[in-house]
Amino acid sequence: MSVEFLGTAATDDGSQPGPHFGAAFAAEPPPRLTVARVTVDDPRVEPLLRELAYEYSTRYGRAADRELNRYPAEEFAPPHGELLLLLEGGEPVAGGAYRRYDGRTAELKRIWTHSGHRRRGLARRVVAELERSAAERGYRRIYLTTGPRQPEARGLYLATGYTPLFDISADPETIGPLPFEKGL
Repeated sequence: MSVEFLGTAATDDGSQPGPHFGAAFAAEPPPRLTVARVTVDDPRVEPLLRELAYEYSTRYGRAADRELNRYPAEEFAPPHGELLLLLEGGEPVAGGAYRRYDGRTAELKRIWTHSGHRRRGLARRVVAELERSAAERGYRRIYLTTGPRQPEARGLYLATGYTPLFDISADPETIGPLPFEKGL
């Protein structure tokens, strides 16, 4: 396992967060975020996957175990894949993985943010880190699919430069899994 400092976010105007002139109290800086490269059997992965399984089950009305266990764990490990967690204060708040899709393409899987930490841009950070890692391993393209009942994921991928491989004006329920791609 490796861990590295990811940093804190800048404000909307690009400056670093911090105290402002005239403020009675300086705001606490946000906790540092770190990236941990882990294996599927790392105990910190289990709570995120459990919550993801619950989310899939509530959205799609069926058990998610089959989908979550579709691929062998070693597909998400070097040399062809990776699983990472975004940690805040040592606790997992988001994560994701990629696996080899073909010789030049990595497939993103299991991008997830803990329900108590959403709307903070954490999934964007996870996606960016996975893209960087995949590029370092020689992949030139990212492919992924998301479910038709996951509008947040669809929005994330569109906002981060992914090209939909489906008609975005169509009802997602009529398409099934929604495929996207992005060149690295």
